[in-house]
Amino acid sequence: MTVIPAKSEMQAVRAPAQSEISAEDAYAQAALNVLVIDDQRAMRRIVRQLLSEIHVHHVLEAEDGRAGLGVLTAPDAPWIDMVICDLMMEGMDGLGFCNALRADAVLRERHIPVLILTAEHNELMLNVVRQVGAADIAHKPISAFQLKERMERLVGIRFA
Repeated sequence: MTVIPAKSEMQAVRAPAQSEISAEDAYAQAALNVLVIDDQRAMRRIVRQLLSEIHVHHVLEAEDGRAGLGVLTAPDAPWIDMVICDLMMEGMDGLGFCNALRADAVLRERHIPVLILTAEHNELMLNVVRQVGAADIAHKPISAFQLKERMERLVGIRFA
């Protein structure tokens, strides 16, 4: 004879869902500050929307690497936990940004992970980007789920 447990008993013995996160991770996610650097306003808006879909709402923007460095070094700037940066931009590009970030002693000590978001597939170029300090490289287009997975790995928290 097979005994089927009551619904309440089934819920009590189930494994935790993949989307369940600790209170500490939930708090960290809510407080996460992300800087998006891209010379195209439409792309910054798309990345902001993807971040919103994964419940990251504290987003600052810059139109190129030089402006991004300005955000990071401004005296009244909030602490930035992660940077999402385009590779090919007018002005200072993502390669120049990563190089400048690595060259600045104060910024280097902060260990800010940089995710390069690019349409570039040239492996030589991507290897150079890794060598100058990009923590990860993702290819456009990217989904909210893919972005969430990369961010979880880079900032070390689980997202809701």
